[in-house]
Amino acid sequence: MATFPVVNMEKLNGEERSATMNLINDACENWGFFEIVNHGISTELLDTVEKMTKGHYKKCMEERFKEMVASKGLEAVQSEIEDLDWESTFYLRHLPESNISEIPDLEDEYRKVMKEFAKEIEKLAENILDILCENLGLEKGYLKKAFYGSKGPTFGTKDDKVSGLQLLKDGEWIDVPPMHHSIVINLGDQLEVITNGRYKSVMHRVIAQTDGTRMSIASFYNPGSDAVIYPAPELVNKAEEKNNIYPKFVFEDYMKLYAQVKFQAKEPRFEAFKTAMEDTIRVDPIATV
Repeated sequence: MATFPVVNMEKLNGEERSATMNLINDACENWGFFEIVNHGISTELLDTVEKMTKGHYKKCMEERFKEMVASKGLEAVQSEIEDLDWESTFYLRHLPESNISEIPDLEDEYRKVMKEFAKEIEKLAENILDILCENLGLEKGYLKKAFYGSKGPTFGTKDDKVSGLQLLKDGEWIDVPPMHHSIVINLGDQLEVITNGRYKSVMHRVIAQTDGTRMSIASFYNPGSDAVIYPAPELVNKAEEKNNIYPKFVFEDYMKLYAQVKFQAKEPRFEAFKTAMEDTIRVDPIATV
């Protein structure tokens, strides 16, 4: 069985840069996920975020999670249940406008820590986008600009009280190895479209526990709501221009559809937008300077 790709980001700054870039490229092409260590976010900050998030859950959300489990009759279920949202979450929006001051029950220190965490994750996400640009032969800043829209990217963090991430590769569900202080990168549908299929969005799931003892903190660096997503012209050959393998779509419209079919394969989503929106969206060249 293939080994899940784990990338030591420190190696990008030394003699092993080329091999590390190749590892990232292979992960994007063949896995759609990779895990990073030594990513530049301090372990002290990550430990503080974890501790305070667990404290917030215990104080404000644990009872809600138990009520959700009971209301759905899941306490006595022994068999596998598919296509069920197990999230016991709160969502912090960082960009384009923060909502952190509006979330009830958050202590001031927790708000402060999460603001710092968001800045670090945003910086890391944009650094990774530029690494992907380099591997793809795109101008630096292209992917960030493609995500931008009129107001900037959509970026937020949520606490999922159940976790146990798996991805589907070659017909098998593969565990994403839990590593302390690591960060797991999931490319998603938008990057598959922008890279014209060179990089992959893969189906994934979480294996939940009804006692809610496992937690993940997920951050989403997504396109702006009005960003138009389409394959980068530099990555489309002449034959593909005629066949329109991937659609153009407005990100907000795509997410409305995604919310309805999130547990289904990506291909029907792409097809729906190929027929519905190809003739209605005007696309201007993406300037990176």
